[in-house]
Amino acid sequence: MELDGAVLLLVDYQQAFDGAPWPRRWNDALDDTGLALLAGWRKAGKPIIHVRHDSVEVGSSLSPGAPGNALRPGFAPLKGEQLVSKSVNSAFIGTDLDLRLKRLGAKCVVTAGISTDMCVSTTIRTGANMGWKMMLVADACDCFDLPDGHGGTVAAETVQAVHVATLGFEFCTVTSTQALLASL
Repeated sequence: MELDGAVLLLVDYQQAFDGAPWPRRWNDALDDTGLALLAGWRKAGKPIIHVRHDSVEVGSSLSPGAPGNALRPGFAPLKGEQLVSKSVNSAFIGTDLDLRLKRLGAKCVVTAGISTDMCVSTTIRTGANMGWKMMLVADACDCFDLPDGHGGTVAAETVQAVHVATLGFEFCTVTSTQALLASL
């Protein structure tokens, strides 16, 4: 796996996703896996950009100042790591992420976070459409049970599997934390 010029993009590892109004998540190992990815990337001395969703919706658990807006324990940027604030699903829309990546000399954007089917997917799709080589670390992502529109629920595990397959087919390379760390 070619990681020359790779930048780690951690999307919305925020505390709000641990409770209401958010539905059940599937990945109980999210924090452990995400923190292992982050630690390995830091040890390799490669650049990191954190993304935080700062909702503009009144009453959102992701609004600036709300407790849920905070990054999850251990995911806060360290000195020299950048933070991008966004208010829509894609980290490229309404932000200077593209410019930051160019300034870092990025060749590949390695992406993980919450949720696979929403902000992670939209960021990967946008980045790929802008010409970036995108990579998804699937086991360092999480998503939620979703209503199926007919009174039932689509399990988060199914949502994850479908989105990873779709992204891998058209928009990015899919990998695991273990495989990625072994390539550093």
